[in-house]
Amino acid sequence: MRVGGLSEEQLLARILPRLPAGTDTLLGPGDDAAVVRAPDGRFVVSTDVLVEGRHFVRAWSSGADVGWRAAMQNLADVAAMGARPTSLTVSLVLPDDVEVDWVLGVADGLAQACGPHGVGVVGGDLSGGPAIVAAVTVHGDLAGRAPVRRSGARPGDVVVHSGLLGHSAAGLALLRAHGPTAAGPPVPDADFVRAFRRPDPPLTDGPAAADAGATAMMDVSDGLLKDLGRIARASGVSVDLSSRDLGPAVDELDVVAQACEASALGWVLTGGEDHGLVATFPPGAAYPAGFRRIGVIGPAPDRSGEQAEGTVPDGGTRVTLDGEPPAVGGSGWDHFGSS
Repeated sequence: MRVGGLSEEQLLARILPRLPAGTDTLLGPGDDAAVVRAPDGRFVVSTDVLVEGRHFVRAWSSGADVGWRAAMQNLADVAAMGARPTSLTVSLVLPDDVEVDWVLGVADGLAQACGPHGVGVVGGDLSGGPAIVAAVTVHGDLAGRAPVRRSGARPGDVVVHSGLLGHSAAGLALLRAHGPTAAGPPVPDADFVRAFRRPDPPLTDGPAAADAGATAMMDVSDGLLKDLGRIARASGVSVDLSSRDLGPAVDELDVVAQACEASALGWVLTGGEDHGLVATFPPGAAYPAGFRRIGVIGPAPDRSGEQAEGTVPDGGTRVTLDGEPPAVGGSGWDHFGSS
């Protein structure tokens, strides 16, 4: 059965029973809007999209994979503010030829990602269109915390990271090289493909970092260099990464990088969509156990050494590796240009 053979109401009747209610949902789908508890009196909100052919292809990802990714990339944004995600809404654009089972898989993936965290999928919209688009809006509760912004890093702060680096990029490279069969043996390769299809960010580490005094934080969605460049610009500082501290992450990718004729360091620095958390802490501060040191914050760079936006990789001279510009191609994903 395909989407074009059902009415909107009939498709919704199949989707809604699969979605989690969430622990903070007071009124779920069925009316013009949902009602979600906001104990803090404030709520964190973010939105993101997945577009077929741009962010995924059906040959490489099941509907459940797409639902999982759509949820997790948004849940990570909330966690990066130091908040606990509470609910999300999902709007789907669907061509008529999409199989209904694939769409129900999206609902299952949303439930698999959200259910264990008590996050409700409380509404959304359906529309027909030329390509699949999944648009997600997520809400979160700060529980009395101040939001952790990108602009709080200060010279002398330690840069730390929680989660994976470069694994999603490795999985994408394997899929490009081998197609869907890349998910088969050997097992390490399958783990990288799984990291691309179903990133698993350390969501609870976001609020933990906020409680521990993180001065700045964001999720690594577009690549470590690009996203640290955003923190550096927002905070008016520079970042110097340590190749020694990044060594274990590079070593994890070395074998598959050689097989793909790629750079493991390049994946670590520029590969996005692992959705780990990068944060900064004052020198000497105790940061949560899930985080590992990867560099330090320095003063603002000499602006005379920076070139115009667009002529150098995003972040420019603000992010260095062992004191030098990283010798990798590009800086990460750009939604409107080459990565």
